[in-house]
Amino acid sequence: MPTEKVILVDSNDRPIGVCEKLTAHETGQLHRAISVFIFNSKNQMLLQRRALTKYHSGGLWTNACCSHPKPGELTENAASRRLQEEMGINAVPLQFAFSFIYKAKLDKGLIEHELDHVFTGKSDLVPKPDPTEVSGFKYISMAELAADLEEHPEKYTYWFKHIFDRIKKEAERL
Repeated sequence: MPTEKVILVDSNDRPIGVCEKLTAHETGQLHRAISVFIFNSKNQMLLQRRALTKYHSGGLWTNACCSHPKPGELTENAASRRLQEEMGINAVPLQFAFSFIYKAKLDKGLIEHELDHVFTGKSDLVPKPDPTEVSGFKYISMAELAADLEEHPEKYTYWFKHIFDRIKKEAERL
């Protein structure tokens, strides 16, 4: 993994430093993150299956994209940048929905401790995902997704399961 940096923050999202991304995940330091949820005109959610080669949670289904702003980068700019880089979708207006903090033990001994900024958007564009990031994608109705999450929670990332009920409410407003 390249030596990407993340923004360390306090619980009020005030920057307190910068750290290598892998180190932050090894030590469980609270850092800023972004999650993007895309819905099409049928109000189906775009899911991506993380590439098996990802440094954690490889092969699991999750929202359209998730990542971290670079030091000095605005969260909304990071959300748009990563949607383009991961899914090949650009020029989609994104709306800030909410933020939340979570901490979870992941595979490979890593700890995810993030203050996650959640963005939503509408698009019928066909994704052109980066295969180093994404091994598959699909649009799925909220009802089908809720049923699959109930029956097969192990197929989804921790953070996705953690905020699904809240994002369902956001989807109703779009």
